[in-house]
Amino acid sequence: MGADEQPSPRRKRDREEEDELADGGAAEKRPRAESASLLGLSSYEDDEEEEAARGQANGHRAEGEGEGGEDEDEDEDEDDDVRRAPERRPRQVELRRDCPYLDTVNRQVLDFDFEKFCSISLSNLNVYACLVCGKYFQGRGLKSHAYTHSLEAGHHVFINLQTERAYCLPDGYEINDPSLEDIRHVLNPRFTKEQVLNLDKNKQWSRALDGSNYLPGMVGLNNIKETDFVNVTIQSLMRVTPLRNFFLIPENYQHSKSPLVHRFGELTRKIWHARNFKGQVSPHEFLQAVMKASNKRFQIGVQSDPVEFMSWLLNTLHLKLKSSKKKNRSIIHDCFQGELEVVKEVHRKHIMEKREDGDELNGDAGSVVGTADGTITETSKVPFLMLGLDLPPPPLFKDAMEKNIIPQVPLFNILKKFDGETVTEVVRPSIARMRYRVTRLPKYLILHMRRFTKNNFFVEKNPTLVNFPVKNLELKDYIPLPKPKENDKLRSKYDLIANIVHDGKPGEGCYRVFVQRKSEEAWYEMQDLHVTETLPQMVALSEAYMQIYEQHE
Repeated sequence: MGADEQPSPRRKRDREEEDELADGGAAEKRPRAESASLLGLSSYEDDEEEEAARGQANGHRAEGEGEGGEDEDEDEDEDDDVRRAPERRPRQVELRRDCPYLDTVNRQVLDFDFEKFCSISLSNLNVYACLVCGKYFQGRGLKSHAYTHSLEAGHHVFINLQTERAYCLPDGYEINDPSLEDIRHVLNPRFTKEQVLNLDKNKQWSRALDGSNYLPGMVGLNNIKETDFVNVTIQSLMRVTPLRNFFLIPENYQHSKSPLVHRFGELTRKIWHARNFKGQVSPHEFLQAVMKASNKRFQIGVQSDPVEFMSWLLNTLHLKLKSSKKKNRSIIHDCFQGELEVVKEVHRKHIMEKREDGDELNGDAGSVVGTADGTITETSKVPFLMLGLDLPPPPLFKDAMEKNIIPQVPLFNILKKFDGETVTEVVRPSIARMRYRVTRLPKYLILHMRRFTKNNFFVEKNPTLVNFPVKNLELKDYIPLPKPKENDKLRSKYDLIANIVHDGKPGEGCYRVFVQRKSEEAWYEMQDLHVTETLPQMVALSEAYMQIYEQHE
């Protein structure tokens, strides 16, 4: 057959293929690989561009025929096709609004709280969520797990968990449809600065997909396995307005490379998001980051102390957030850091013993004064994030009714530890007499009652009830406070915003928390997934373990 007679059968074949592409039924019967190779053609509809499209199809066929096309012109076409391949790549992802599979999306099964890992390869690179069954799969190429799933299960709509772009597989085109915006908002909740400022004024309830109502910011947290100590700590910190507002806007901490910081920010945004599909949140990704950052000191399945966890979390977040510009400052220190003046009296005999053991005196002591009776007094200033209060020991004997009386103590009695006069005896690291005085009050004051004492045999819990005010805790009446600067006003009044309670025996039991909702001045009791409104009087009757107070403006 002559060279000039070749184009006519090819043109016929091209027209036949274009007719097949136009016919939807025929295209489905053809093999997937062939339709994928001709995907670029589907976007060329104008008659003027038919010649260019035919040239591309000829190039593809020349590769497929191999030795059959011996002509030099065909070899040149092949080379040209190889050279043009990188330029054609962007065209292969077609953008379409009219995806016929959008009605198969099932929002009931979507859950973006868990780690973004492929359910088959366990890789976290390039992961897509199937919007029909909710499972995670890797990639969207011809041999990827997502592509295979689309063919096996007949599920066609996928979203990239990183870029938030939606695709239809196996066809491979990108879906541009506004109906998927709500899914993007649940995957990555966003807040504007205006929305953040108005959060505490919002009194509106949100509705979940199952018809239940929930309050943004007052959502239950899943107890994955003995993780109630984490849940109560998070719920308490969510009431600290500057901390919450800082973490609701990711730009504030984008300089930090710590996964813990970013997971905490994500969790904060999910708790306060008003368009969730369900009225609870699983802190799964945050717990994984905690396990890694704490070297498994805190882990899923092992009960821990919320006071220890709060202390570790605040210090770790501060270390990861502090920037060199602000000289060791961070949002954590701005909210919680106060200052104590510590006066330590140590007998000379104990110092000599300590030096023999190879230890040295406290190097950062402000001043050291010796007295005639052999006592050395050290005065130093120490920053603090929380204050520990000692409870009086419970009575040893039963009363006439053969029952132990549960003693009660006012909060002001145990706050006397920080009046600068009350002496506290300490044994470790050496025997000493300590006096504490608050020299700077923080915006948010964290108090914890030392309920648990550990000896060589077991852990004991002190059941003493602490009587505390829910509003208007006035500190200046009970502990001496430093005089404010000239233009400043002394701010010593505090309101309770969170109260963590322990129920049950030491080493067992569970934690719950009472938190205040500012928009309505209402109190809620939260225990994992259970969120119930309660009376302020009930808050004061509980066995308080840790409390957060907010300073009056």
